[in-house]
Amino acid sequence: MTTVELPNNWEPRKYQFGLWDALQNKGIKRGIEIAHRRWGKDDVALHHTCLEAHKRVGTYWHCLPEYAQARKAIWTAVNAHTGKRRIDEAFPEALRVATNDQEMFIRFKNGSTWQVVGSDRYNSLVGAGVAGVVFSEWALANPSAWAYMRPMVEENNGWAVFITTPRGRNHAKSMLDMATKNPRWYSEISTVETTKALSPEQLEEGLQEYISLYGEDLGTAQFEQEYYCSFNAAILGAFYAKEMLAVRNEGRLADIQPIPGKAVHTAWDLGVRDSTAIWWFQVVGDRLFILDFYMAHGTGVEHYAEICHSKPWKRGVDYVPHDAKVKEWGSGRTRVETMRSFELNPSLVPLATKMDGIQAVRQTLPKCVFHTRTDEEGISALEQYRREWDDERKTFKASEVHDWTSHAADAFRYLSQAWRSAPVEAIQDKPKQARGTVYLPGPPVPTSFKRTRV
Repeated sequence: MTTVELPNNWEPRKYQFGLWDALQNKGIKRGIEIAHRRWGKDDVALHHTCLEAHKRVGTYWHCLPEYAQARKAIWTAVNAHTGKRRIDEAFPEALRVATNDQEMFIRFKNGSTWQVVGSDRYNSLVGAGVAGVVFSEWALANPSAWAYMRPMVEENNGWAVFITTPRGRNHAKSMLDMATKNPRWYSEISTVETTKALSPEQLEEGLQEYISLYGEDLGTAQFEQEYYCSFNAAILGAFYAKEMLAVRNEGRLADIQPIPGKAVHTAWDLGVRDSTAIWWFQVVGDRLFILDFYMAHGTGVEHYAEICHSKPWKRGVDYVPHDAKVKEWGSGRTRVETMRSFELNPSLVPLATKMDGIQAVRQTLPKCVFHTRTDEEGISALEQYRREWDDERKTFKASEVHDWTSHAADAFRYLSQAWRSAPVEAIQDKPKQARGTVYLPGPPVPTSFKRTRV
């Protein structure tokens, strides 16, 4: 491989060498590093990017979960050990021809560019010549961002690195499981036990801080998540932590199919400047079959109508929020009228408070069986939908974190308020009973989709 000498005088720490060696020396183009706090994940990724940008002219991105947090987390972040900005250490001024502080963008003298972006705005990215991307805090990012960027990176024979600490068993855990079986990928879990990066005294101090914030049980679980890379800790402040854990533990994530010939309904969260999210569902007996999920940003109703009409199921009702009846500026039409013009069948969900809707979700989730195709994005969103943390008062606010998860959660909230008005489909018809015979019903419908050998 090409050797590049840069004036940044940086070398990886001993426990960082596995990832560094795979990317720089072995030519691995896909990597996921699950590592504890203060491991130096972003440092490795930034220095790797700098070298790659000077081996090959191209576009390079460093992606954070939210664009709003990117400035603090990367652009203005200071290395506590050196007192210098991290981007100045990774990308010395001598290498640059231009730096745009407003757009968090750097152009290098050789023609390559690097920019900090957010997974919440992935649709706005134009990827001509994308040669490499880093997903920082991947467990909190919108997984659709990688689905959007992947074809661009593949077309350019580029690379992608995913760095994070765990946040439950979400898309980051699924990617890690996949990567461990794929020879094209580098994967590693780096716990503080294996790296010895912190002393026992520092770890004990950290544990006590977590316990003082969250209590004995939750504090210990969060400490193990952050430093021992445990995937078992509940996401702090998650609205549906217990209910979503039950979905996985009870085997209610399966390759289910709808009742043929019967209507499949949708529930929408309609966005204008934000994302639009849609759930597909069918009420089957005393169960809800959650069949699919879709979310996109920056597109009109015609796009979502095309998605809906492309599904192989009989179309049902499209449940939309109550404000869909309000006329929009410019068109003078309501969203309901616009949807009908595209042969959709909108129906308004009754008006309710957000807390009433959240309670409806908690009552609905125990009845739900999710198709596996909803796991990566839809279920991940429901698992991560959480309250804001008030650092001053050391408690959670009543309001939610408004990020990519809130659109999927809002759509599911409307589903939970509407499904009882949808037609109920029978699981199976009773066979006709011949005269002189007694019909014996089969076994009851299982509460779990796990198979049990009898």
